[in-house]
Amino acid sequence: MQEPITVMIVDDHEMVRNGAKGYLEAQPEIAVVAEAESGIEAVRLAREYIPDVVLMDLVMPGMDGVEATRKVKDISPRTQIIILTSFHEDEHIFPALQAGAISYLLKDVKAQELVEAIQRASKGEATLHPRVAARLIKQFSHGEPERSTLFTELTEREVEVLTLIARGFTNQKIADELVISIGTVKGHVSNILSKLHLADRTQAAVYAWQEGIVRRE
Repeated sequence: MQEPITVMIVDDHEMVRNGAKGYLEAQPEIAVVAEAESGIEAVRLAREYIPDVVLMDLVMPGMDGVEATRKVKDISPRTQIIILTSFHEDEHIFPALQAGAISYLLKDVKAQELVEAIQRASKGEATLHPRVAARLIKQFSHGEPERSTLFTELTEREVEVLTLIARGFTNQKIADELVISIGTVKGHVSNILSKLHLADRTQAAVYAWQEGIVRRE
């Protein structure tokens, strides 16, 4: 039997924590192992529990979610962080993703969609709220951005894979689209991250938008 995905919920509102915990604990594939009401407490508990996934609020007293995300990733690089917030402005989105969050969701997300985002995050796959994805695309769609010299190190197939990552494709969808195995896709993704010196798929997607790679088609 597969081990459940361990989750920590970080939010300074008890009702939000209770609501998320109540639904997630009803899912056999998920185990809520810790709750934190502040960024400082989140960092302490992350060190203790090393959760697979963290649901992280952004605006909290003391240490905010961005700083907590950065510190949790320092403690446990394998832990994937999903931002779960009410804010979708640029000044919240970009720092959170740069700090190491893999996904960014708004609190109007449906419960089942949150479960799916947790499942995807545990596999290293990103989920972005459509409004957030639109903000990212808009941010990087003006003008002709400077091309990174690192991009020239990618093979033609790796560019195809990177383009599909930027569109939000999962590994399975990429495999289906390019008619290759999931193992081959994972190999390409690993090579892309290594060549571009990026930590995860979310950073790869942001890179692709920023460098205009998604418009190369």
